[in-house]
Amino acid sequence: MKTFPSPFCFSGGIHPAYNKDLTCGEAIRRLSCPAQLVISLSQHLGAPAVPCVKAGDIVSGGQRLADAAGMISAPIHAPTSGKVVRIEPAPTPLGRPAPAILFEPDGRDVWESTLDPLADWQTHDPRALAERVGAAGVVGMGGAGFPTQVKLSPPADKPIDTLIINGAECEPYLTGDHRLMVEQAATLWEGAAIIRHILGAKTVRVAIEDNKPDAIRAMETALPTTLADAAVCVLKTSYPQGSEKQQIFSVTGRVVPAGGLPMDVGCVVENVGTTLAVWDAVVNGRPLIWRTITVSGDAVTAPANFLAPIGTPFAALVEACGGAKGRIAKIVAGGPMMGFAQAALDVAMTKTSSGLLLLSAARVPGYTSQPCIACGRCLDACPMRLMPAELSQRIEADDIDGAEQTFVMDCFECGSCAFVCPAHRPLVQHMRRAKAVIIARRRAAPKKS
Repeated sequence: MKTFPSPFCFSGGIHPAYNKDLTCGEAIRRLSCPAQLVISLSQHLGAPAVPCVKAGDIVSGGQRLADAAGMISAPIHAPTSGKVVRIEPAPTPLGRPAPAILFEPDGRDVWESTLDPLADWQTHDPRALAERVGAAGVVGMGGAGFPTQVKLSPPADKPIDTLIINGAECEPYLTGDHRLMVEQAATLWEGAAIIRHILGAKTVRVAIEDNKPDAIRAMETALPTTLADAAVCVLKTSYPQGSEKQQIFSVTGRVVPAGGLPMDVGCVVENVGTTLAVWDAVVNGRPLIWRTITVSGDAVTAPANFLAPIGTPFAALVEACGGAKGRIAKIVAGGPMMGFAQAALDVAMTKTSSGLLLLSAARVPGYTSQPCIACGRCLDACPMRLMPAELSQRIEADDIDGAEQTFVMDCFECGSCAFVCPAHRPLVQHMRRAKAVIIARRRAAPKKS
């Protein structure tokens, strides 16, 4: 069995206009290094990396620029050779500034890496391979940026039997993962085999939505006969099919408990880009220094998919697409559902940058927000079976305790509720605010001895 349709589909979800036709047929193009890279020290979940270089240092490609600052952190490496100009705060796609290394490539691309290639990875200890992934700075490239080494090191009492490679790419406009599956299917399967070896998992499934038939064919054709219990699982196209908990249910029928993690039901989910980064780190000894990114939208002259160095300014990406056309009404880092609006193009891409959208006024309706009309559409759309309308009203009334008791922390901010709301209420912003308050409270609370 190489390919089979998913027998399950999560509850809720929506069907936005996907607009993937702008770039789904565009092969990934390698982008040359711009004149300057802005390499953020905060481009992963957890503590920002600590710089181990200083202004004026000459470094080689692959050389470490910053060290991980604890277990939930990741090192950062130079995408090419050049000079460290200075280290100073710079804007990030998330909307808040963070320390960044301003780096000037020298055009020579001199390479130096302390990571030896491990083409014979099958003979290496799984724990050593997980450490290699950590040393290479690999993080989740689907958006969250969780350090991959941690994900590949579950506790002994949480055995993993199923590895899911997430190829759903359910966000509208984004097609980078789609193109990776079409263009690098065989390599992706080897990356999945490496991760399975690390985890000791028995089953491998590559999950792809049914609106990507060419990716499904490519992955099915490239599936090696030596990879046992591996198959392509075809999912129904429904946003947010790419979310971990929803995808685990769609592929396996297992339900991750509230407040729980995929490992609680024996699963690990890795993004397509992350899987290829693991392969590159292990087989080639290359740290995570480049990634695919989709530049799209109706205000882009020639939408495209790029393989670009981490730290590339958004302005350089737009220039590589022939520039903008017409008036830009909104700039979005990421996809339109879970991405972040940008004030300008003076932001640089990070390890978690999957897309950059330039949208005209025709795609950006005027903002209006009205009181809830109790229509219940948000309840039907919520894939986590929460009550967004009630949560929103509690948060507006500053009843954060009530929101916490009504499971606001289970919200992963997919935007489905806001998408269907006829009153155009800022539901995601309400959830995000409450979660930030709750997290701050938990961090400030005295630790139990």
